[in-house]
Amino acid sequence: MTGQPIKNATEHLQSLADGRAVYLDGELVDNVTCHAAFCQSVHTAAGLYDFQADPANADLMTFESPTSGRRVNRAWQMPTNYEELVIRRRALISWAEQHAGFMGRSPDHLASAVTGQLMGLDVFEEYDKDRASAYWDYYVYARDNDLYLTYVIINPQVDRSKSTIELQKNDPMMKIVDEDSEGVTVRGAKMLGTSAIMANEVFVAHLQPLRPDEVDYAISFAVPMNIPGLKVLSRKSYEQHSVSEFDNPLASRYDENDALIYFDDVKVPWDRIFVFRDPDMCRRQFHDTPGHIYQNYQAQIRLTVKLKFLVGLARDICETIGTVKIPSVADSLGRMAAQAAAVENMMIGMEVKGRSWGDYFVPDRHAVYAAQTLTQELYPQIINTLRELAGGALIMLPSSATDYENPEIASIIQGVQVSADGRSDKDRVKLLKLAWDAIGSEFAGRHTQYEMFYAGAQFVTRAHSMRTYDWDGAASIVSNITGRYDL
Repeated sequence: MTGQPIKNATEHLQSLADGRAVYLDGELVDNVTCHAAFCQSVHTAAGLYDFQADPANADLMTFESPTSGRRVNRAWQMPTNYEELVIRRRALISWAEQHAGFMGRSPDHLASAVTGQLMGLDVFEEYDKDRASAYWDYYVYARDNDLYLTYVIINPQVDRSKSTIELQKNDPMMKIVDEDSEGVTVRGAKMLGTSAIMANEVFVAHLQPLRPDEVDYAISFAVPMNIPGLKVLSRKSYEQHSVSEFDNPLASRYDENDALIYFDDVKVPWDRIFVFRDPDMCRRQFHDTPGHIYQNYQAQIRLTVKLKFLVGLARDICETIGTVKIPSVADSLGRMAAQAAAVENMMIGMEVKGRSWGDYFVPDRHAVYAAQTLTQELYPQIINTLRELAGGALIMLPSSATDYENPEIASIIQGVQVSADGRSDKDRVKLLKLAWDAIGSEFAGRHTQYEMFYAGAQFVTRAHSMRTYDWDGAASIVSNITGRYDL
């Protein structure tokens, strides 16, 4: 058994000072752990490792690696039965509660995706034993070091009316440009590198369908974030533009960032390549293994926590503005509570309806896609309901926390920001500032967009639901009735 301690925040923060090339506002960021645009969110993510390293949480959050003996996060665990799946889920719930579900690409997301794919190791071995061996070795390496991974698995939006072949010279998408005995060179862009600034490595694959002749794009691999030639082009930092933690409590600490990843002739060694020049295998690594199910199951686990936060926030707002007993308000709160509970129960249903996949236990495939289909529509509805419940209370807030430094202004605020439940003016403002950051700020707008599209456009998730539903079972019920009578 190893004497290596559970990964903590200090270990993770030290690993990020690695010379990675992150660009923001036209400049190269020297160190993401101390830059004003990223440092608070990076430390929030690192804090997840402190949470798991706490002796009080170690059994809940970690398990012993079968190879190194080090205790690592349960996201890397391959459940062999229903009970182990539930134990694993409880760990993921506890992590999500640390950020109220606002970090969509927390470390457990990619760990779940990679772990799920390797539960289907036989699919890779059938494809290419060398690639399968490379992928399994990488999984063991990532698991035993409890790495924080991100991924880029879709292409940048360009002219969608044209295929990659038709784009020709105007094709910005990452593709293979060279290969030799040492590895493969890739060039071009992929997205969306959510949490790339705070991750150790990036997993690269192709989730979108490829045509049989698009072999130059058909590659899957993983590389460190500081590999030569890899450039991270960050979007605007909401953290950097936060007024203060009091004014923007979510954006100031939970802006995991999104980025375009550009591969400027990046040389990928063969032992890091898992799929090579095979368009169909790019699809199979997600859909013929439990990979796609496990990554989206984790997303639903996170979302149950986020919805519970939003419902709790809604009730708190109604309590402080004194509307909670109004019948129409109680009706809205009851509907929101039912929606959040329905999503949580769908998550439990995924587990109860799960089944064995070789040696492992996998959540029910259609239940996962059904939940995604519904929650993509549900999230903006809940945000809109919160807006209606809060009303003008979100618009009459002080400009910033510094208003309290002016005694004359502070006196007016105290007289205006009156709560029905007896909380102070500052506590009322604090709550409503939190609400605005969750539903109305630029950070909030990004989250609504994220929850609607992180799994793809809605027609994509509906197609998964269509593909995996028990149509034979439904048809048998219909035929059972029609079979009882005739003309």
